[in-house]
Amino acid sequence: MVEIRLRNTKTRREERFTPLDPENVRMYVCGPTVYDRAHLGNARPVLVFDVLYRLLRHVYGEDHVTYVRNFTDVDDKINATAQKRKAAGDPRNLEELIRERTEETIGWYHEDMDALGALRPTQEPRATEWIGAMIAMIGDLVARGHAYEAEGHVLFAVESYADYGKLSGRTVEDMIAGARVEVAPYKKNPMDFVLWKPSTDDLPGWDGPVVDGKKVGRGRPGWHIECSAMARELLGESFDIHGGGIDLQFPHHENEIAQSMCAHPEGDFARVWMHNEMLQVEGKKMSKSLGNFFTVRDLLDQGVPGEVIRFVMLSTHYRKPMDWTVEKSVDAQSRLFGFVELIAMYGDIDQAIRLQPEQAIIDALADDLNTHAALDVLKKMNDSSSANRLARNLLFLGLFSEAGLKRRIEDYRAGLERLRVVADFLQRARDEAQKNKDFAEVDRIKHILMLANVSVMMKKEDVVLRPEMDFDPSKLESLK
Repeated sequence: MVEIRLRNTKTRREERFTPLDPENVRMYVCGPTVYDRAHLGNARPVLVFDVLYRLLRHVYGEDHVTYVRNFTDVDDKINATAQKRKAAGDPRNLEELIRERTEETIGWYHEDMDALGALRPTQEPRATEWIGAMIAMIGDLVARGHAYEAEGHVLFAVESYADYGKLSGRTVEDMIAGARVEVAPYKKNPMDFVLWKPSTDDLPGWDGPVVDGKKVGRGRPGWHIECSAMARELLGESFDIHGGGIDLQFPHHENEIAQSMCAHPEGDFARVWMHNEMLQVEGKKMSKSLGNFFTVRDLLDQGVPGEVIRFVMLSTHYRKPMDWTVEKSVDAQSRLFGFVELIAMYGDIDQAIRLQPEQAIIDALADDLNTHAALDVLKKMNDSSSANRLARNLLFLGLFSEAGLKRRIEDYRAGLERLRVVADFLQRARDEAQKNKDFAEVDRIKHILMLANVSVMMKKEDVVLRPEMDFDPSKLESLK
C-alpha cells in the first residue's frame, strides 16, 4: 500500500494519512456559491482536490472513495439577480427565477470544470436541499447551550467552544481586534456568528428552528451551517479530509469546526484539513480594479485549452501562491503539444490505457501532492519507447481525457497526412522554379505554411513539413 503523507493545517505538520475506513475514504471540499461564472482563482481548489481524489481512487479503489463538494444556492447575490430579472418584466415568481439562475450557473460551472479535466465528485449537494438538516443541527446547538436567539436571528456563541481559533492559530481576542466582524447590538460577543437569519416575504425563506419552545420566524441558514450539516449527513460525524482555499480557513472553516464539534461532540468532524494558497496574475492579486480579473470561460474563449490551464496550475505546489502568467501558459501549451506529437508518432492509446500510472508520479503525489515533481516525471518521457507510458500518465493526471487525447492524436496524424500532400506540391513548385528561375510560387506556398504554423525544411533531396503548436490546417485550403 502506498503511504500518503499530507500537510494537516490543524496540526501544522505533515502526517501519514490513515483513513478511518479504507473501504470508504471520505473527503469534503467547499464548493462555489452559484451566482456567476467561476473565476480563475475558483478553479485552483477544484484542480488541487481533483488530483487528491484521483490519487485516493488509485490507492484505495475507485469505488472506495466518497468525494462531496457542495453548491451554495441560497445567497444575496443570487437573489439580487433574480429580482433584477423580475423588475425587468419577467412574470415568473422569485422562486422560479432563483432556480433558473442557479441551474444556469451550475451548468456553467460543470462545463468549465469539465474543460479543465476535473472529475465530477461523488455527490454535489445543493444547500436548499438540506435545509431540514441545517435546522436540526441548529436545534441541537441551542439545546446544548451553544447558540441563542436574538431579534429573529440564531447565533453561535463563540465563547462556548474552548478550542475556537485552533485551526487558524488565533485567539478570540486577536480575532476581535483584527477581524472585520459584523457589529450588531443583538450579539453577546462580536465574534458570534449567524446560524439563522430572518428573510423578508419577498425573499426565499423557511420556517425557523425551535428555540426555548418557540419557533424562530421565517428565515434562511447562515453560510457556515450549510457545510457542517451537509458534511454530517453525507459523510458522518467523523470523516477523513476537509479541503478548500486558504481564504476559507477563517472564518468559514473555523466556524464549521466549532458548530460541528459542539452539535456532535462524539465525532471528530474532519481529521485532516488541507488548504491551497491563493492565485495571482502576473505577480499581482487578481482583482477587477487592477483589470486582471478573468473567468475560466474567458480563457477558454480566448483559445487557451483547458489542459493548458490545468498544467500551469499543477506546476506550482498547492501550498504556495500560484502565479498565472502568459509566459507560463505559452510554455505549457508548447510542452503539451510536444507530448501529443510524441504519442501520435510512436504511441498506441489502446495499449497505453492498460498500463499502470508511473510509480514515480504516484510517489510524488503521495508526498503532500507534489504535482510539480509529478510533471517533471512527464517531462523526462521524451523518447519513442516512452510514448505509451507518457499517454497513460497524462490521462492519470487529468491533463487529457481518453477521448480528448485520441482526438488530439487523430488531428495531429490527419495534419501530417495533409502536409505530405502539400510537401509534394511544394517540391514540384520548387523543381519548376529552379528551371525558370522564378520563385514567386514557392514563396507564396511557404508564406501560407507559415500562417498555418508549419515549419518548412527544404533539403536538397526533399521537402519536410512539420506541424507546430497551433497548427491550423484550414489555412492550407488555398493550396490547390
